[in-house]
Amino acid sequence: MKILVQKFGGTSVATPEVREQVVSQIVKAKEQGYGVVVVVSAMGRTGDPYATDTLIGLLRSISQDVPARELDLIMSCGELISSAVLAQTLNASGHKATAFTGAGAGIITDDNFGSARILKIEPSGVLEALRQGNIVVVAGFQGRTESGEITTLGRGGSDTTATALGAALRAELVEIYTDVDGIMTADPRLVPQAKSLRVITYQEVCEMAHLGAKVIHPRAVEIAMAERIPVKIKSTFLDGPGTLISAEGGQRELEVTGRPVTGIAYVNDVAQIKIRSQEDFNCGLGLEVFRTMANHQISVDLINVSPDLISFIIPESVSDKAGTALEELALDFELNPGFAKVSAVGAGMRGVPGVMAKVVEALTGAGVHIVQTTDSHTNISCLVRQDELACATQALHSKFGLDKK
Repeated sequence: MKILVQKFGGTSVATPEVREQVVSQIVKAKEQGYGVVVVVSAMGRTGDPYATDTLIGLLRSISQDVPARELDLIMSCGELISSAVLAQTLNASGHKATAFTGAGAGIITDDNFGSARILKIEPSGVLEALRQGNIVVVAGFQGRTESGEITTLGRGGSDTTATALGAALRAELVEIYTDVDGIMTADPRLVPQAKSLRVITYQEVCEMAHLGAKVIHPRAVEIAMAERIPVKIKSTFLDGPGTLISAEGGQRELEVTGRPVTGIAYVNDVAQIKIRSQEDFNCGLGLEVFRTMANHQISVDLINVSPDLISFIIPESVSDKAGTALEELALDFELNPGFAKVSAVGAGMRGVPGVMAKVVEALTGAGVHIVQTTDSHTNISCLVRQDELACATQALHSKFGLDKK
């Protein structure tokens, strides 16, 4: 049996009208001979009655101190409602459908409530329903532990459910339906001339997701990459080609366009920390700084270490906590908010001279001050002032010809 996994986000199942569009996409795949497994997110967004944040707010209106286990219980409800409603919509339109919880679909996780990892999938129930000719609708974002506790998979969990099921079922393809037509070369809110990419590699998507792009969660892509399951990002509302994510996708694009950069990503609202010392940081003090950050659950990025200076960035939301921790070490430090990290991403930049020169030329030419940089084989990231982010993103997008066909 050919199996296709389709995942629909919250806006795609929020109203009866859009659910009818979802049904048409599912039925089209069924008529092409696929056994169809559909993964759904909770309906709507914050403020909508069954959205995840709305359900969390219900518990926190009673008390802000909610145990992680109980939080997972209520967070799992939005997807349960979506799966039951979509299955009933399909049945009412004459197409046999069966709804499954994450646990019912055989998704077994560890017990890290709120951000559980999938340990294995035992999809016998899903396969049996497919053999009976049913469309299978699975509640995304959730699973259960070996002992039967309900868990949720963290941000992007429904994407992870979809690719993990695709791997377990040996699906031919996983389709992720969103409200945009594929992965864009940049955020169109900052770069109106951004284009949809036709193809892109797993590695490039992971980089873009880690560096701020929000179309698909990197954990979902990592699962697909490990099992070589192709993934297509498509619009629920537009009949466009979408973006195919595969092992060699972006390389094909590079061969056609010659562009080493595939897209521009960014992270908002970060703060830079600079720590100075007359003692050599390589003599144990540097380790003490980073161990202190780790002990306070503070993630650091864009790290630069020299004998008398350490600099790195953190989310602005944890600035107060970081400042308190560093004061306890009695270190001389500066904490400066108001920054953003902008990144040029592309598998084609590996081993290509002059990419960094183009980045610097683009930003300085646009009057953007580069505060700090870091790079890898597939990305170059620059720290810039938050109020210069839009200008920086547009300058990089144009410099690497991403606004051209």
